[in-house]
Amino acid sequence: MLITVFTPAYNRASLLKRLYDSLCRQEVQNFEWVVVDDGSSDNTEAVVKSFMDENIINITYHKQMNAGKHIAINKGVEIANGELFFIVDSDDYLTDDATKIIAQKYKEVEGDEGYAGISGRKGYSETEFIGSQEEFNDIHANALDFRYTHGMKGDMAEVIRTEVIRKFPFPVKNEKFCTEGVLWFRVALEYKFLWFNKIIYIAEYLEGGLSNNIFKMRKNSPEYATLFYSELSRMPVPVIQKVKASMNYWRFAKFSPKTFSEKWNNMNPLLSLIGLPLSLIFLIKDPK
Repeated sequence: MLITVFTPAYNRASLLKRLYDSLCRQEVQNFEWVVVDDGSSDNTEAVVKSFMDENIINITYHKQMNAGKHIAINKGVEIANGELFFIVDSDDYLTDDATKIIAQKYKEVEGDEGYAGISGRKGYSETEFIGSQEEFNDIHANALDFRYTHGMKGDMAEVIRTEVIRKFPFPVKNEKFCTEGVLWFRVALEYKFLWFNKIIYIAEYLEGGLSNNIFKMRKNSPEYATLFYSELSRMPVPVIQKVKASMNYWRFAKFSPKTFSEKWNNMNPLLSLIGLPLSLIFLIKDPK
C-alpha cells in the first residue's frame, strides 16, 4: 500500500461521489481511501458505505464526534496503512493520473530521510493553477523556503510520508479550527519536500467551506490562531513575515480569554511593539 488518500468529511455527502469516482478512475490503484466523518448530520455514513458495498477500491470509514478537521487528520494518520499520506478534502477530487504521478515522483526521493515527501500543484481545473501561475522546474526545499524564498503562493497538494506526519500530531484544544500551516511549518524545520509543477488535485472553494470562512474560523478558535502566528514569528522567515505574523497574532489575540500578560509572553516583545499597533488596522478591515 503506497498511498493513504485521506478525506475528512463533514456534511458533504452530496459531493463525495465526485471524489469517489475520481479515485475509481485512477490509472494506478496503489492506494486506500480513509474517510473520517467528523460528526456529520447528513447521510455521509450511508453514502460512504454504499461505496464500500461496490468493492471497487479499498475504503475504511470511521465516524467521530465533531471536533474539527485537524482532529480528524490525527485520527486518519492513526488509521492509515499507506507509506504516504495524502489529504484530499471532500469537496475536491483528483486527476485521473494523480496516484501514478505520485508513485513516479516519489521514487526520486524514496529512502532519503531528509525528505518528508513530495507535492504537486492544486488547480481550479487541470490547466489552471491555484496560486502562483508561473511554471517551475522541480524544487527541493522545505515548506518555509518554498513559500518565502521561492515566493510560491497558493495551496499545494502535499503528499507526506506517514511516519513523518505521525511525529507531528495537531495539538488538542477545545476549539474547532487549526490551520494546516501548523503542521507544514513544523515539518519544515526538519524536512524538505520535492515540489513539482504538475496539477494532480482539483479544488473548489465552496460557500460554507473552511477556505471561504477563514477569518470567522480563526476568530472562533483564537488559541489555535495565536499558536500558529506565534510559532511563525519564531521561524527562519524574512523579517517582514515575522512582523506580519505579529500583526495577525494580535488581530486574533483580542478574541482569546487569556490575560494581556499571557498574550504578551507568547509573542516576541519587540515584534509586539511593532505588530500590536499595526494590528489596529484590522479593526477597520475585518468583518464586524
